[in-house]
Amino acid sequence: MDILTKIKEAGLVGRGGASFPTWRKWAMVKDALGEKKYVVCNASEGEPGVKKDKYILENYPEQVIDGIQRAMEFLLAERAFIYLNPDYFKELKPKLEKFIGNAKYIELFKKPHGSGYIGGEETGCINTIEGERTEPRLRPPFPTTNGLWGYPTLINNVETFYNVSIVVAGKYKKNRFYTIDGDCLWEGVYELPENYTIERILKETRNYPDFSFFVQAGGAASGEILNSDGLKKPASGVGSIRIYSLEKHNPKDLILNWLNFFQRQSCGQCTTCREGTYRLVEEIKKNKLDWELINDLLANLEDSSFCALGYSAPIAVSSFLKNALPLISKNRIV
Repeated sequence: MDILTKIKEAGLVGRGGASFPTWRKWAMVKDALGEKKYVVCNASEGEPGVKKDKYILENYPEQVIDGIQRAMEFLLAERAFIYLNPDYFKELKPKLEKFIGNAKYIELFKKPHGSGYIGGEETGCINTIEGERTEPRLRPPFPTTNGLWGYPTLINNVETFYNVSIVVAGKYKKNRFYTIDGDCLWEGVYELPENYTIERILKETRNYPDFSFFVQAGGAASGEILNSDGLKKPASGVGSIRIYSLEKHNPKDLILNWLNFFQRQSCGQCTTCREGTYRLVEEIKKNKLDWELINDLLANLEDSSFCALGYSAPIAVSSFLKNALPLISKNRIV
């Protein structure tokens, strides 16, 4: 059985957040025309609260390297890059170089300081490796046909390459890694079945609160806010779960924290994102909030932003207003 069939039968999907079928992306790069092909392992991990890629690189570097090599062999790729968060580069470079060994065609690439969240977006990552400004490209064309230096490029998350290795070894159990943090007793990274609900994950890890709470699922900036009634949904596609006590956190401070993150991380290319996040921060700081304007700005970000950073910015705020604020005394935000 060839590797593409093994990946397809395993039902493996990307672990970078989009949950795109891994076999399909590999097939697209394989079928794309190009004199050269490249592989990129995206370990930028710029979303606050997500630490699973670092955990995997610390504990399973051999499997990650093996997954990258399998991809290169399948695609007949010329080179591969492990695109590392700068802190991870500093901490993990010796360990990764040990497992890369003499495979000089696999290069560790340090994500520049200050490139932030957008430096982990696929095309932003490509621009950075090429030495261009860190900002997203217009798509299509997609990296699968026009990636690094215009050639077909496979970009997968660290966890995806790890999973490819264990699929080939016949050890894949349909698990995934979850970062759990916030107002809980046992922060950390856990490996659990991908079909578990958020509620079950919290209970299995002994992190289900005995106080009134809500969670942010998918990252501590762009993740969706869910109250305790929304925890029955499967956690597939969620890389992190942050727990918040209803009593401990000021709603206005939380909203400003999320919006300040996106305002700082905006590359400035897109007017909707650049100006929208700025205006939202301005409005939330006011004593009297104009909810009609705030909701319009959130809708514009979602509908007309150029890349994922812009249309991810409203998720936490909008879902907080819907799922958490009704549980909190309104005089804490209005």
